[in-house]
This record gives sequence, C-alpha cells and structure tokens, in this order.
Amino acid sequence: MFTGIVEEMGAITSLEKTLAGTRLTILASVVMGDLKIGDSVSVNGVCLTAVLIGERDFSVEVSPETLSVTTLGLLTAGTPVNLERAMKLNERIGGHLVAGHVDGVGTIRSRHQDGNAIFFTIEAPPEILRYCVPKGSITVDGISLTINEVTERGFGVAIIPHTAKVTTLGVKQVNDSVNLESDLIGKYVERLLQERSQLPKSTPVIDKDYLQKRGLI
Repeated sequence: MFTGIVEEMGAITSLEKTLAGTRLTILASVVMGDLKIGDSVSVNGVCLTAVLIGERDFSVEVSPETLSVTTLGLLTAGTPVNLERAMKLNERIGGHLVAGHVDGVGTIRSRHQDGNAIFFTIEAPPEILRYCVPKGSITVDGISLTINEVTERGFGVAIIPHTAKVTTLGVKQVNDSVNLESDLIGKYVERLLQERSQLPKSTPVIDKDYLQKRGLI
C-alpha cells in the first residue's frame, strides 16, 4: 500500500525488453535509503517489485499485461518517473490509501494557470468516473489529488507549485497520458451494496447526488 505522496522523481536509465516482459532500471536517491530486493515501489502509480539494487539505481520487472494497461509501455530512457516506497503503518498518511493497481489510463485535455496553481482537466474512462466525486480522492501517476469537479467525460484537479516542482505533473502537457487509480473506499462500498442487493449488478455512476437520494450520506 502507498499514500500517493511522491518521495522523489527518478529517471529511467535503461529498458531491457524480452518476450517475457521488460526490465526497467531507475536512477534514484531518496528511495534507495532502505530499499531491499523484494520491496514494493510505486513507479508512476504502478506497484512494482525491486529485483536488483545498485549503488544509485534499482531495477524492476514489468509484465506484458502491466505494459498494456498502464503508461509504462511509453517510457524511454531519460523519462522522469514518480517514486514512492510502500507506506509504514506507524507514519502519517498524507494522501489517501493507494494500492498501486492502476484502473485505467487518462488523457490530459487542458492545462491552465489558476492563481498559484495549475488546473488540469483529465479525460477518463467510465469505469473510473463512476467512483469520482467532487472533493474525493484520485491517484494520477502515483500522486494523491483532490477532485475539484466531475464532468461526463472527465474530472478536474489542481496542483500547487510544490507538487509541480517535485512530480512529473509539472512537465505534463495537453494530450499526455497518465495512470489513474480510483479511491479504494468507493470500490468497497459499491461491492458491499451489490452483495446486499441494494445495487443492480450494472451500476450507474455513484456520485454525491446518488448517495444522498438513498440516504447514504
């Protein structure tokens, strides 16, 4: 599990592609502190396992399935990536609970300055939007963000200057792809309601209005 608070930006130094998958080697510093073989690391929001550790870099292996459903297949040598080690239970959760299991890929449709913040509009597939609510949480490339607005085709988020400086969102542009992970709580609530026959198996978008009508909030 992760918190969505990026510890540092690393950089891809090499990619070794084989029929079995791809091995990424990532230059890093902060996450190298106590990293061990077998530890989990979030790379742009994807939970991966460290299989080799050097003095200034570490390697992870990515399966063909993960490459096909995330943006990791688009990475090239020199590309910056967001890194976070697995959370510790005795520390503060600055973001929200993040599994590192990407639900889908979104596309940045607009980017503009809003005061000291940068506002992004991100187009997302329906299976992600169903869990999006204003002021709820979502993970974008491993970054825990608050949803400002939800539309029929996407959602909006704003990042402060610090987030722009220490994560890859600061250099992301319109039409760039990003990994998205919905809030875990929404998924569990939906599942529990389905099991109790309070929701049909084919469920409409669960938003604030839907929950209010059914007396759930």
